Amino acid sequence: MNARALILALLLPLPAFAQGFAGLGQTADGYTLPERGHALTFPQDHGPHPGFRIEWWYLTANLTGEDGTGYGIQWTLFRNALAPRDDGTGWQATHIWMGNAGLTTPTAHYSAMRLARGGIGQGGVTPEPFEAWIDDWRMESTAPADADPLSALTLTASAPDFAYDLALTADGPLVLHGEAGYSVKSDRGNASYYYSQPFYRLSGTLTLPEGEVQVTGKGWLDREWSSQPLDADQEGWDWVSLHFDDGAKLMAFRLRADSGDYTTGTWIARDGAATPLAKGAVTMTPLRSDEVAGRTIPVRWRIALPARDLEIEIEALNDGAWMDTAVDYWEGPVQVTGNRSGVGYLEMTGYD
Repeated sequence: MNARALILALLLPLPAFAQGFAGLGQTADGYTLPERGHALTFPQDHGPHPGFRIEWWYLTANLTGEDGTGYGIQWTLFRNALAPRDDGTGWQATHIWMGNAGLTTPTAHYSAMRLARGGIGQGGVTPEPFEAWIDDWRMESTAPADADPLSALTLTASAPDFAYDLALTADGPLVLHGEAGYSVKSDRGNASYYYSQPFYRLSGTLTLPEGEVQVTGKGWLDREWSSQPLDADQEGWDWVSLHFDDGAKLMAFRLRADSGDYTTGTWIARDGAATPLAKGAVTMTPLRSDEVAGRTIPVRWRIALPARDLEIEIEALNDGAWMDTAVDYWEGPVQVTGNRSGVGYLEMTGYD
């Protein structure tokens, strides 16, 4: 059995991944569901939520080398429940950890994956002191004891073709999406708990086949958990996190379905004040596609938010930013042009 077949076999009991992203629309019998009006609590909610089927710690960053070259990195840790309980220890624990890491340059894209069974110490998250890890990939708090644990981090990942070692400091607050962190994903009310730390400044080192590169840049951490975040007919999503040069930020997503797309997001002022967007307030329109990994992938988009007089286009730094992991998808850095400029990240799932 080759490595890919072994990974898929290990994931087979897990509906959310064995059946692809559309599996996130399956019924959630026995699992905990998000509830409107529930107050998020920190630092506890930086840690795992065993009653929910899936959650992630998801960091992306737009980076620049000393010569002006643009780069992007992704670091993600997923916790995936195998059953609606977590009453086992060691190999009997009923969850799986999966780590994805990516590094994008203008001419190359690298991706890697790690997989661990829960309960044996190979992967996990602790809320205080905050640490998320799988093998030697680590996201670890360096914040003072009186500060939010996510306000300062170190981040490392390594693979045969790339590595990175970065320091992150936040210069803004945590941002709650939707209704105080209750983020609706469909007309039927499917939802997740969702918050971000979108104000990171980064510095550190990328290691590429040609050598080390010193970089600085901006980062965005997403935290999200749910048990049935998608409706049954939603086949995938297009998601952006954008840093504008004037200090404002935008998170927006389009969930695709035959019955109609569901679009929403959050406008974030430079001081961190967050305004949730009504369904349909933001539009995301593909402008150019490319053939990537045998799929037709939109890599240039027009995004409009009339309430903020926003008319922009985003374009991939590298069209080939395909994450060749057990559940494959497109994710990479983008450049923003139009009546606001900036940088950001684009993720697209469910393209066959």
